[in-house]
Amino acid sequence: MEFSSALKFNAVADWWEDYIAYDVLKRYIYQLEKRQQRPDGIEPSYHDLEANEQTTLVDHTDSSDADSLFKPLLDRELQKIVKFYEAQETELLGELAALEQSITQQDEAGLEAGLNYMVEDEEDEEDDEEDEFNMSTRSEDFGKGSRHRRRKSSSVGYGTRFATGSIREEPTNRRRLSVSSSEAGDLDASVASLVPRPRSVSLVASGSRGPNASISPIGRARHLAGRLITMRDSITSAGDTIWTAKSSYALDTRLLFKRKITTLYVSFCALRSYVEVNHSGFRKILKKYDKVVYSELKDRYMHEVVETSAPFTAESRARMSDAITRLTDFYAKCVTNGDKSEALQQLKLYQREHIAWERNTVWRQMIGRQRRGTINGLGALMGATLVQQEESSLIDVPTPLGNLKLTKKTVSLTVAIVVFVALLMMDVVAGEEANKCFAVLVFSTILWATEAIPLFVTSICVPLLLVCLRIIRDDNDTALSTPDATKYIFSVMFSPTIMLLIGGFTISSALSKTNIDRILITRVLSFAGTKPSSVLLAFMAVSCFASMWISNVAAPTLCFTLIRPILRTLPPGSAFAPALILAIALAANIGGQSSPISSPQNLIALAAMDPKLDWASWFAVALPVSIISIVLIWLLLLVMYRPARSPDGEGEIEIRPIRPTRESFTLTQYWVTFVCLFTIALWCFEHEIEGFVGDMGIIAIVPIVAFFATGVLKKDDFEQFAWTIVFLAMGGIALGKGVTSSGLMVTMDGVIHRLLEGLSLYTVVLVLSPVVLIVSTFISHTIASVLLVPIAKEVGQSLPGDHANLLIFMTGLLCSVGMGMPVSGFPNQTAAAQEDELGRLYLSNMDFLKNGVPASIIATLVVATVGFVLMIAIGL
Repeated sequence: MEFSSALKFNAVADWWEDYIAYDVLKRYIYQLEKRQQRPDGIEPSYHDLEANEQTTLVDHTDSSDADSLFKPLLDRELQKIVKFYEAQETELLGELAALEQSITQQDEAGLEAGLNYMVEDEEDEEDDEEDEFNMSTRSEDFGKGSRHRRRKSSSVGYGTRFATGSIREEPTNRRRLSVSSSEAGDLDASVASLVPRPRSVSLVASGSRGPNASISPIGRARHLAGRLITMRDSITSAGDTIWTAKSSYALDTRLLFKRKITTLYVSFCALRSYVEVNHSGFRKILKKYDKVVYSELKDRYMHEVVETSAPFTAESRARMSDAITRLTDFYAKCVTNGDKSEALQQLKLYQREHIAWERNTVWRQMIGRQRRGTINGLGALMGATLVQQEESSLIDVPTPLGNLKLTKKTVSLTVAIVVFVALLMMDVVAGEEANKCFAVLVFSTILWATEAIPLFVTSICVPLLLVCLRIIRDDNDTALSTPDATKYIFSVMFSPTIMLLIGGFTISSALSKTNIDRILITRVLSFAGTKPSSVLLAFMAVSCFASMWISNVAAPTLCFTLIRPILRTLPPGSAFAPALILAIALAANIGGQSSPISSPQNLIALAAMDPKLDWASWFAVALPVSIISIVLIWLLLLVMYRPARSPDGEGEIEIRPIRPTRESFTLTQYWVTFVCLFTIALWCFEHEIEGFVGDMGIIAIVPIVAFFATGVLKKDDFEQFAWTIVFLAMGGIALGKGVTSSGLMVTMDGVIHRLLEGLSLYTVVLVLSPVVLIVSTFISHTIASVLLVPIAKEVGQSLPGDHANLLIFMTGLLCSVGMGMPVSGFPNQTAAAQEDELGRLYLSNMDFLKNGVPASIIATLVVATVGFVLMIAIGL
C-alpha cells in the first residue's frame, strides 16, 4: 500500500488536518524537480496546492538550493504537529491526574459512600411518579405516556449524579478523538443499563428534601426495603474494598472507572500512533525528496530537527509509555482484582476493537472515493486507466426476458460455434478424427483471434473437445477411449516446457522482489548522459535486456516506472516523450525473442524442436539479430520523431540524468544473483549434462526450490504467477498433439508438399516470414506460435535435408516482431495506456502505424536475412 493511502488508513479521522500533509509535500517535490530543469533554476516561491495561494519561501534570494525551499515546508508541518501534540498531551495528562485523584478519593470513601445510594434513587423514582402524575392531570395530550417510567442509564451516557463520596464525572474538554459505538459494548451495557442513577451530593446536603418528607406509603416501604438491602450488602461485604465488593454500588463504581480508564487508554494509544505515523511520514517524504532532487537532506533533518522536537524525543515517548503503564495498573486495581496481565490483555482488546471499527469506516470511505475516482490508485501508478467501459452493443434485440445486447464478442462467439458445428457435420478432411480435429482447430483459431472469451478459457476447452469427440488415436490409428484419451492428453499437457515457463516466472519474480532489476538498470542508465539520442538508445537496450530475463510483460512496466522522472521534467509538447515510450515497447518486443524464457512463444518453439536446441545455440542467433534490430529501430525513431528538438523549434532539449541507486547488495540479493546465473549456465550447457538432468524442465526446478525454500519468495508470490499464460501454453500443446494424433497433420503434409514442390529453403523462408508477421500483428504472439509452429515443423520436414528446426526457430523469432498495432503484444498495450499528468495519452494509433509497422518490417527482414545465415552457420 502506498504511504499516502496507509496514512489515511491509520489516521484518526478527526485528527486528519493535524497529520503531515504528505500528498502536498510530494506534489511540491515534483514541482521542484521541474524547476531544476529550467534555465533560471529554482524559483524561490511556493504554491500551496491545497489553499491555492502563492507565498514566498525565500525572500528575494537568488539561491537555487532546493533544500532552502523545501525545509520551510517541513518546518511548518513539524510546528503544526508539535503544537497539536503538546495540546493533546497536556489534556490527556491532566485527565490522567484527575483520574488518579478520583481513584484515591474513592479508596478513602470506601463502601460507606454507598449508604444513601438506594435511598436517593428511590426519591428520584418518587419524583418521577409525582411529575408524571402532575403532567397527566394538567393535560390529556401527555396522558398517553407511560405512568410508570423506568429510568435506565446507558453505558455511554452514564449518570452524572452520585451518592456521597462517589466520583463525579466532570465534562472533559473536547478532544477530536472519535469514540466508537462499540465502546458501549465494552462497558457491559446490559448490566449498566439496569443500574439506577443516585442523586448528587449537593442535593442531599441541601436539605431541600429529607428522606421522610412527603413520601407516600409506597415510598416509605421502598425506603425501608432499600435500607434493609444496604444493610445486607454491608454485612456480606465485610472486609472487602470498593474494588472487590459485590454490592450494587461497588459494581456501578467499577463499571464507571472501567469506562474512564478504557477511554483514556485508547486516547493515549491513539496519540502514540499519531507520533509514529508522522515520524514515518517525515522519513518517507525526505527519502522521496532525496531520491527525486538528488539531495542528502533526510538523515540531517531527521536527526537534527525531527527527532529533537517534542513528540519524537525519548522523554516524550517515556512519558507516553509511563502514562499507559499507569492506566494498566489502574485498570488492574479497579477491574481485574490486581491481575496486571489480564488488565493489559483486556485493554489491548478494547484498543484493537476501536482501531478495527475506525479502520473499517476509513476503508469504506477510501473504497468509495476510489470507485468515484477521487483518489489515486494503482491506475495512477501504472499510468493506465482502471475503469474499463462496457463494450457497446451492436444491436439490442427485445425479448420477453428483456433486451438482448449483441456485442462484437457475442457475434464472434456465435460465429465460432456455428462454424464448429457446420464443420463437424461436413467431410472437409479425409478421416473422421482428422475432420473433427480440423473443426476444433478452426473453432479455437476464431476464438483466439477475436478474444470472444478469455484466451486461456479457449485453451482449456481444447482438451475437453479432444477427449469428448474422441479425436486422439493410438499407434494403430484407432480412436482411444475417453479414459485413455484423458490420461494421454493430460500427460502431454504438463510437459518440460511448462516447467521451464514456471521456472522463468520464478526467476522474474525473485529479481523483481529483491530489487535487483531496478539496481542493475539504474546503474546502466546512469552512463547514458543527457543527450536525447543516447538516452533513447540506453533505454531500448535496457528494455530489451530486461525482457530477456524478467519477461517482456514485466520489463516494459518496470521501464515505464523508471522514466517517470524524465517525463515529468520534459517541456510540454516534447517529441521525446512519445518516442521514448514507443522505443521501450518496441525494444521489449525484440527482447521477447532474445532468450528462451523471455516469452511463451520461444518455449513453444523449443518444445517443437527435435532435437532440442540448447541455450548457447539460441543466443548465437538471437542476440545478434536483436542487437541489429534495436539499432535499426533506434535510427528509425530518430528520423521519425527527432526527439532532441525543442518543442518551440529553438535549440535542443537536455534530459535529466538518471543517477544510480545508493543501495548496496544484500546477502539475499547475492543469493538470488548466484542462483539465477547458475540456472542460466545449466540451461546453456544442457546438452552436455543431459545424462544427469534429462531436460531443461528439470533444471527449472532449481530456482523454484532455491527461492521458495529459503523464503526469498512466498506463497503469495507463487499465486501471482501468470497462470493464464501457463494454461494458454498447455492448451496449445494439447492442440498440437491432437493435430498429430488425429492424422490431420498427415493430410496437411500432403497439401504442403504440393504447394512447396520445387521451392528452395530460402524461398520458403521469404514466403513464411510475412505470413507469420501478419498473423502475429493481429493476434496474440503466443497464439500465433501455437498455430504456426506446427505448420512450420511440417513444412521443414517436407523439404530436402529436414530443416524443421530452422523453420521452427524462424517462426518463434518472427512471432515476437509483430508490433505494428496497439494490441500487438503486451508491451504495446502497456505503452498505449501511458498518460501524462493531465490524463492525455502519449501515443495514438497513428504513432503505431507510422513507426510500429516499419519497425516490424525491419525486424522481420533482419530475422529473414541475418538470422537465416546464423541458423545455417550453427547447423540447422
